[in-house]
Amino acid sequence: MSLMSLARFVPLAVLAGLTVNLSPGQNIAAISDADGAIEYRLLATNKTSTMLKELNEAAAQGFDFVAMMGGETLGGDEVVTVLAKARSAPGQQRYEYKLLATSKTSTMQKELTEAGARGFRYCGQSVAETAFGGKEVIAVLERDVHAAPPKQYVYKLLATKRTKTMNKELNQVGSEGFQLVGLTVSETAFGGQELVSILMLAK
Repeated sequence: MSLMSLARFVPLAVLAGLTVNLSPGQNIAAISDADGAIEYRLLATNKTSTMLKELNEAAAQGFDFVAMMGGETLGGDEVVTVLAKARSAPGQQRYEYKLLATSKTSTMQKELTEAGARGFRYCGQSVAETAFGGKEVIAVLERDVHAAPPKQYVYKLLATKRTKTMNKELNQVGSEGFQLVGLTVSETAFGGQELVSILMLAK
């Protein structure tokens, strides 16, 4: 299966550092109603607990995640996420969201593994200065609230300062069927400035 077969890709602008998302976030064309009208909800905060709470509050009103980024806004260094729904939609919840934030790649791998086993699928990632954790890699995942049992996902997180090393490691996990869903240049707790890749495999 090619990366494009994941569809539902959303391009992201970048304010600070480098973020590339190949995530299976919502396709705006699929969200819009018969008249093409789309309603957006933008969330911005440097508190990850607040972001998670607001993501799920918006989801309960029928909004679906479409994009995220981290960087300097008028409110300082913030995580910014955008959700959308068809303006005429009744507001039925389709997904619940989980947010992971850490500067430790081992912690992120552990939390991704746990979330994947519970049916959470990758939506997007970025880097931002959070209120409590400093510079962190932040990932948003979603789970279909109507799927029983939910589909499970396996994740691989790769982190290195050397692009040559990353290329080798990507091909190693790619041979196992893992698909690249996100790339972020970020400062991790142990490696300094590193290229962080997240790959996903549906079980």
